[in-house]
Amino acid sequence: MQQYYLDESVTVGKNVTIEPFAVVKGNSVLRDGAYIGSFSYIDNSEIGENTVVKSSRICDSAVGKNCSVGPNAHLREHSKIEDNCRVGNFVEIKKSILCSGVKASHLSYVGDAYVGANTNIGCGVIFVNYDGHTKHKTTVGENCFIGCNSNLVAPLYIGNDCFVACGTTVDKDIPDGAFSIGRSYLTVKEGRARKYLKK
Repeated sequence: MQQYYLDESVTVGKNVTIEPFAVVKGNSVLRDGAYIGSFSYIDNSEIGENTVVKSSRICDSAVGKNCSVGPNAHLREHSKIEDNCRVGNFVEIKKSILCSGVKASHLSYVGDAYVGANTNIGCGVIFVNYDGHTKHKTTVGENCFIGCNSNLVAPLYIGNDCFVACGTTVDKDIPDGAFSIGRSYLTVKEGRARKYLKK
């Protein structure tokens, strides 16, 4: 008994697996060896060869081959994920290109961005694309490391081979090969905690 939903308009390649409770709609294409896990929702999107999608939502987007998406990722309109990428749990991508080998593994938002090959986007990184009136674009070069809980405030350009330390808000362009860090200093007041912990 078929336990998933598959539109007649969907193109399915060879050796494709679709687990129960998955939904594949519209003009979607599932390339050879694609694996669509339970509770995934795919609409008008292409899933590349040997790519695994786990309980994620992909709409009007394209994912290359040998990628891993999810669990609980969300690829919104006009997103392109090239080959050998990782889009992990609770990562949202919108109108962005992730070049080959990019990893965004946890809890990040990538909007209106171009991310160069082999760049790592750390946990909790936010591409700050909206200023209240207009959406702006961020470009990140190749072989970069964007540390966890960083904010990239668009419009912004980050060059190749850059390192952004965790907790940094980047609001100006960074040249190739630069290390960037922006944090306030930690203040430790010994014995003060009990004041706040009293019930």
